[in-house]
Amino acid sequence: MSKGFASSSRQLILAVLVLASFAGVGARLVWLHVIDRDALLRFVSQARYKIDPIPGRRGDILDANGAKLATSRSLIILGVDPQSLRKEDETKWPQLARLIGLTPAELVKIFNTKVRPASLPKSAAAPVTAPSAPVGFNFDVSSGLIASAAQVPAVTVATNDDDDTDVDATPDAAGNRPIRFAKLSEAVSETTFAVIEQLAIKGVYGKRVYRRAYPNNTLAAHVIGYVDREERAITGIERYADIYLHGLNGWIESEKDGKRVELAQFRSREVPASHGYSVKLSIDSVAQQIVDEELAALAAKYSPEKATIIVSDPKTGFILALGNYPSFDLNKYNQLTKEEQGSMRNIAIADQYEPGSVFKIVAASAALNEGLVTPSTSFDCSLSSIDYKGDHDAKITPRKLPAEDHVFEDPRHVTLAEVISYSSNRGAAQLAMKLGDDRFYDYVRAFGFGQITGFPERGEAAGILAEPKKWDGLTITRMPMGHSIAATPIQMHQAMATIANGGLLQRPNLIREIRDASGELVFRFDPKPGTRVVTERTARIMSDMLMGVASSHGTAPEAAIENYQVAGKTGTAQKLLPVTDARGRTRLEYSKKHHVVSFIGFLPASNPRVAISVIIDDADAKSPGGVAYGSKIAAPSFKRLAEQLIRHLDIKPVYQPTPAAKSPASLLALSGVRP
Repeated sequence: MSKGFASSSRQLILAVLVLASFAGVGARLVWLHVIDRDALLRFVSQARYKIDPIPGRRGDILDANGAKLATSRSLIILGVDPQSLRKEDETKWPQLARLIGLTPAELVKIFNTKVRPASLPKSAAAPVTAPSAPVGFNFDVSSGLIASAAQVPAVTVATNDDDDTDVDATPDAAGNRPIRFAKLSEAVSETTFAVIEQLAIKGVYGKRVYRRAYPNNTLAAHVIGYVDREERAITGIERYADIYLHGLNGWIESEKDGKRVELAQFRSREVPASHGYSVKLSIDSVAQQIVDEELAALAAKYSPEKATIIVSDPKTGFILALGNYPSFDLNKYNQLTKEEQGSMRNIAIADQYEPGSVFKIVAASAALNEGLVTPSTSFDCSLSSIDYKGDHDAKITPRKLPAEDHVFEDPRHVTLAEVISYSSNRGAAQLAMKLGDDRFYDYVRAFGFGQITGFPERGEAAGILAEPKKWDGLTITRMPMGHSIAATPIQMHQAMATIANGGLLQRPNLIREIRDASGELVFRFDPKPGTRVVTERTARIMSDMLMGVASSHGTAPEAAIENYQVAGKTGTAQKLLPVTDARGRTRLEYSKKHHVVSFIGFLPASNPRVAISVIIDDADAKSPGGVAYGSKIAAPSFKRLAEQLIRHLDIKPVYQPTPAAKSPASLLALSGVRP
């Protein structure tokens, strides 16, 4: 019989169901909080755990005057969560499109693409890829080694997401994923982003990253080098000094809610980023601009295969400017074609060539230093062959070595001073013979050939210098005039700078200072004592004789500058090129139509302030007569550079013309030697 509104059986059933429900809930709670507690806690922790990296800024590369050669700009990667967009913000979309360089139609298409199809992988991009907003890096020139570099990740600076790869929502029954991030631009400036934030479009947010920028584009490109998009140092000072330049990333550990918004009250740890140090170079931007403009002028006029200009302070070894042709824009390194990528090579340190007559300074300096000759020593340059290594007493028959053709129509006796000023091949050969194979080789090594100079960049070549036991019968006559040896431009430059520096060979250097992010000095690179190659007296006599080259009686009057003591040496070397004979065999032969020409010198000779090297490869096609000569191509270039550097560096003139500018014979008086 029913008692009330329900029968006893129904009440019993209801009570059992209620008790069963509570028992199930209790069992589930026991399972969640006791039996499966640890596994679930790990899952929840991972789901709520949030870590935001804080990027460390890469340090700047500065020139000698503090102007920025490389810097890191703070940019914003702008994205949108299409699921969070509001209809009331649609009137602001056209203004946003203008700010980031998109058309309104492109922006609307991205905003309205809300689902990633199941057929696309999770990491695939949204159906519409927005182009990056342009970023300009064209600034004026005047504006101004143990662990690997840590990579700089992105950092959330606004609203509701922490990365752009794993942000899509759970897929629906059909496998489609609602899009939670679509990139709008990867290069929005801080000022533009501030305007975008004022629009307050819900769902539009950004991440801050640092991007490397090179304010002067091509200036000193081979010296500075570059880093790639992942901030990995690839070439130049960027790579060599990476241990100083790269920053260390910091991070914030906290928790996020279901909408991936940080719960700041649960922030557990905050580690600040450590910014990289700045590296100050010896490169002078004005001097570098002078060099780059001269290279451009040479390229336009002669269309050479390549060219190098180096400017340094011979007393310290610090490089003031170094330029190569062809070159490239550091901000567009990734836009070069495969054929253009050769322009990235720093040929000043990586390429080898036969230096030609400029190499005669080695044999002359060595013979002077050993006391075997004086500036007045006479050489018979009419000889077509020369006796070598004979001994009458020991009844050893000398070898007769053929002499290289003399440069003058009427071979005659010349003094050592004239061997240099007239660039006598036969005279240079006799100098080396006086020294002998081993002693000459030792001096060549002492001048830095056959070994790297220690230039502060990777990729330097050592050149080619065979040991005397590997020489053939003609090497002793050919090497003194710059054949049978391969050198890099920086090696030949440092050899001439050794004469300018009183006989001391200095290691070339580019880095002057290291400073931390606050500007405090960390380390200063002071010039180190050079290695003695020849005596100071020998170097002084050589300087005096080299002034005769840039005189009316020398091979390069085109290099002379009024009231300034210009010392230097020309070089015109035939190139070794492959030739195929009638039988199809290929061999190397010296070409009469392809040359490497150079003029390497310094000024003022009595107190050198700058050493300058101009080396031009294969400028023959557009040279007068179809043949390039160091005196006609490189020497005028040297003069143009020197005249501009004189003004920029405030190099004082020598008002009393030296006797060397009048005739080679007067060098004897300068050297304190009687004829």
